[in-house]
Amino acid sequence: MNISLEPPVLDGNAAAGLLQQIFAVEVTTARVTCAACESIQPLASLRLYGLPMGYILCCPRCHATLIRVAAHRQACWLDFRGVSRWCVSIE
Repeated sequence: MNISLEPPVLDGNAAAGLLQQIFAVEVTTARVTCAACESIQPLASLRLYGLPMGYILCCPRCHATLIRVAAHRQACWLDFRGVSRWCVSIE
């Protein structure tokens, strides 16, 4: 009898329920941590710069770019490269 101690590997569909709960919340209250200066603030306090191609959200403390958002037709691209942690309250 061969017993594997490793958990089964699933695809991303297995996370759909949890991710639906997370992304169905009011995101402006989410706390984000700046990867550059490690300050923590609600998303609503970030500085928004609107550009023809999309939006850039920057840290109010060090001005680093935290989030980039671009939307075109029925698609949206999100880049959280400048955020080291993202915390949302789910109920």
